[in-house]
Amino acid sequence: MRKNKVVLLSALVACALMTGCKDDKNKTVNIEFMHSSVEQERQAIIGKLIARFEQENPGITVKQVPVEEDAYNTKVTTLARSGALPEVIEISHDYAKVMDKEQLLDRKAIEDVIATLGEHAFHDGVLRIVRTEDAQAWTGVPISAWIQGIWYKKSVLANAGLQPPHNWQSLLTAADALADPIHKKYGIALPTAESVMTEQAFSQFALSNGANVFNASGAVTIDTPEMAQALTFYQTLAKDTMPGSNDVMEIKDAFMNGAAPMAIYSTYILPAVYSEGDPQDLGFVVPNEKTPAVYGMITSLTLTAGQNDAETDAAKRFVVFMEQAQNAADWVLMSPGAALPVIRAVSDTPSYKDNPVIKAFGDLPAQLIAQFPNVKVFGSVGDKNFTRMGDITGSGALNAMVNNVTVGNKAVNATLSQSQARIAQLAAQ
Repeated sequence: MRKNKVVLLSALVACALMTGCKDDKNKTVNIEFMHSSVEQERQAIIGKLIARFEQENPGITVKQVPVEEDAYNTKVTTLARSGALPEVIEISHDYAKVMDKEQLLDRKAIEDVIATLGEHAFHDGVLRIVRTEDAQAWTGVPISAWIQGIWYKKSVLANAGLQPPHNWQSLLTAADALADPIHKKYGIALPTAESVMTEQAFSQFALSNGANVFNASGAVTIDTPEMAQALTFYQTLAKDTMPGSNDVMEIKDAFMNGAAPMAIYSTYILPAVYSEGDPQDLGFVVPNEKTPAVYGMITSLTLTAGQNDAETDAAKRFVVFMEQAQNAADWVLMSPGAALPVIRAVSDTPSYKDNPVIKAFGDLPAQLIAQFPNVKVFGSVGDKNFTRMGDITGSGALNAMVNNVTVGNKAVNATLSQSQARIAQLAAQ
């Protein structure tokens, strides 16, 4: 692909220098857009967006490159090694840090797009999550997000005489009161498996208590009193969840079938509640001890390094187009409720406001969007997002730590000491 592009560009340059070649219609720039929407209906929506863009930009063609989510990061690595990265890539803020570390991103092009849109176009707190480790640039242009917290069924808590939990102790009190394991009823569906979901769920409690994997200087800070308090609490709360190692499906099933009236899950629970439950009975709170902490995942459209000027310019035009209110709304509404808009203007578009899923949940989508300033993730300290965090998450060290004290019932202090040594070694590589 790279060789063909170079040949094409050379031909266009040569043509421009010839007196008889004056037809700009022949000057076409071809770019690729890699994304994870492999479903046919989603590809159709993206295809319509591309068609609108090409109509407004007749000198540019955009080719979709859909890739299965499970193979996504591997595909990026393979394409990078062959020098054939698509010009625009849909990417999570987690993996974008890895790409930035490998110098695969065009920081200047990303900055140009954000400057064109204006930082105020994004909801407060969003751009902070996509900051680079040196806090001098961004790893992508955010287009959507999902967040995770504690979901609860209002009617169940009300019937038990319980208020929605507002801090650790009230959450534990509610979970204890609602738990009836003899009858296979549990106070809360809590992730405990050796999976990334467990790391994400635990991170909210740790970060709400001021505990993080790194400090501002980049030193590993696992074995601290704040982390010990958070891990001890999570171990105690896990006594009110289902036995064994619980992951995505176990959590979702327990909440949806009534086995647990509270659950830690992402906004991807909303489509299930819309189709199978009562949207008006769904409540949301976040872990809050010293400060509120919401786990969130930002999806960005990033621009890759190594492209020629014409391709980079076309890519920037395409990303600016995709970030416009109606286009970003079309993108978000491929997963209504589950994917949250990060562009302020999206919420005012008729297609978003009148979407049946969004309307069914009343004020809840706006309440979720309002949590963006509270999004906190391990490895993010102030405006710094340490790239080494990706390797630590990939190692499974943190979810193993949580699994050891919940399912394995290991001692918290010994587990933290072992985890500190393991993660410090990983961070030093």
